[in-house]
Amino acid sequence: MTDADLLKRLLAGEQKAYRELVTTYQGAMRAVAFAIVGSRNADEVVQDAWLAVVRSLDGFQGRASLKTWLLTITANTAKTRLRHNRREVLMDDLPSPHGSIDDARFAEDGHWLLAPHAWHQDTPEALLTEAELRDCLERTLASLSELQGSVLQLREQQGLELQDICNLLDISLSNVRVLLHRARLKVFATLEHFEETGQC
Repeated sequence: MTDADLLKRLLAGEQKAYRELVTTYQGAMRAVAFAIVGSRNADEVVQDAWLAVVRSLDGFQGRASLKTWLLTITANTAKTRLRHNRREVLMDDLPSPHGSIDDARFAEDGHWLLAPHAWHQDTPEALLTEAELRDCLERTLASLSELQGSVLQLREQQGLELQDICNLLDISLSNVRVLLHRARLKVFATLEHFEETGQC
C-alpha cells in the first residue's frame, strides 16, 4: 500500500486505515518522543502528536514520506513539550557490565567483522529463541540511556538513515554515530558474555 493510497483512505475517514497507520508507526513515534522527552512524557507526546496528525492530515502534501512527516510532527511536539530546553547528549556512558568490546571488531558501518566465536555451532536465530538470552537482551536494552536506546531502535528496527535520526532528534551526526556505536557494543558484549558463560 502506497502513502497515496493510505492517505486517500484516511481522508475518507476509514477506521481500518487509521488502525493500520497507528500499528505501523506508533513504535517509531514513541522512540522519537522517548529520545527527546524521556520515558515519563513519551506516551503523552505521542498522543499529542496523533492529535496533531489527525488535525493536519488534509494538509499533508506528500513532499516527504508519510513516515517522515509523522516522525517530524512527533519530534516537534516533543521539542515543544521541552519548551526549548534542549537536552545535552552525554558522551560518557556507564561501562558495560561485561567489560568493553574492542572497536576493532566492527567495520565502519557498525557490523561485526567476525561473529562471536561459538556461533558456528548455533545460528543467531537459534540463540535468540532461547528465553534466557531474550530476557538478558531485554535487560541490556532497558539499561541503555534514553538516547542510545532510541537511536538503536530508530536505526535497527525502523531502518531510518543516520541523517534522518539527526534531524528528528536535533543532535549532530557524530553524536548519533557515537550513541549507535555504544549501544551496539553493549548488545554485543551481552551476547558474547551469554555465549561464553550461559548467563546474563
